[in-house]
Amino acid sequence: MPSPEENSVIEQTTDPADFAFCAELMAHTDPWITLGIGVEDCAKAFEGSFREVFVLRNGKEIAGFFIIQPQGSFKGYIQTIAIAEGHRGQGLGTRILQFCEERILKYSPNVFICVSSFNERALKLYTRFGFERVGELKDFVKKGFSEILLRKTVGPTVGYKGRA
Repeated sequence: MPSPEENSVIEQTTDPADFAFCAELMAHTDPWITLGIGVEDCAKAFEGSFREVFVLRNGKEIAGFFIIQPQGSFKGYIQTIAIAEGHRGQGLGTRILQFCEERILKYSPNVFICVSSFNERALKLYTRFGFERVGELKDFVKKGFSEILLRKTVGPTVGYKGRA
């Protein structure tokens, strides 16, 4: 029998219905619960230029999603990753990270992500995947909480030609 990971498909979306579903998913999972970020504020994560939004579907069901920022100072920043509660622990987070890394390394030697200091499960996954801590942003999202900036790199930006 195929694993949930094998049955899932990653696809880019611009569908407002997908965005609404994903904002709900965010607002009802950590770190957003602990940070006190509701659906309206979660929906803002999908606004603006320079965002690539992807959903991970198991059949018609969205099992998770992620947002990449392909431009800017931190070109190659994974802005958000969320996996629906019933789909955690099945390798989908690792699958998303692999997809992000392959996509980002085509144009940037650096992959960045932030993780809330209390989100130990995500920090463990990112560290196991090869991310290294490069800084701490105290009181960045909400007073009393830190965001840990992580980076995975294959070299400096100057002279980077990208990967095919």
